[in-house]
Amino acid sequence: MTVIGMSQPTEKEKMLRGELYRAFTPDLIAARMRCKRACNRFNKSEEMSRRGLVQMWRDITEDKTPLPPKLDDPAADDALFEQEPWVEAPVKIDYGFNVKLGAGVFVNFNCVFIDTCPITVGARTLFGPNVCLFSGTHPLDPALRNGTEGPETGKPIVIGEDCWLGGNVIVLPGVTIGRGVTIGAGSVVTKDVPAFHVAAGNPARIIRRIETTMKE
Repeated sequence: MTVIGMSQPTEKEKMLRGELYRAFTPDLIAARMRCKRACNRFNKSEEMSRRGLVQMWRDITEDKTPLPPKLDDPAADDALFEQEPWVEAPVKIDYGFNVKLGAGVFVNFNCVFIDTCPITVGARTLFGPNVCLFSGTHPLDPALRNGTEGPETGKPIVIGEDCWLGGNVIVLPGVTIGRGVTIGAGSVVTKDVPAFHVAAGNPARIIRRIETTMKE
């Protein structure tokens, strides 16, 4: 009887599963170059219509959802995109396809998304300038890490709805930030933060609970 072997997972498949993978393979190098070109187009855009910016952002994230038909009135056409994420240039992203921003999200300038694994941001969440989301990491053992020839890995980042991350906040791999959270400027978030709390510091620590009429 012939035994049919199972095909080996690609490096991209291992990356998306949070397993050790090698980033400097032709397919992943090409994926990063594609995203870099899309980010460069977005970052260099000047006096672009809202429609144009939304399309360029979708090019970065490889979102194939078609835009609604264009309206003749510019203000009315802009209004079609009121719920789309608003991202200020410049922005730096590794792959793009792992970044998911909810309705009404605002991302200020100079933000960085290392999207080795999915980075999900809930609706109406606000980012200050220079926020960095790092879903990728490396082995601690330098013999295994081995520079560009060694493997990498990652863990997803999840940020809930209605959050506010101050300027220069860093979020590390595997962190979940609950709904309605505020993270103080300059904080490094290494652990999960429960919904409706303020956290700040390096490493970020919970300071107090937020009183709100929102339902958890």
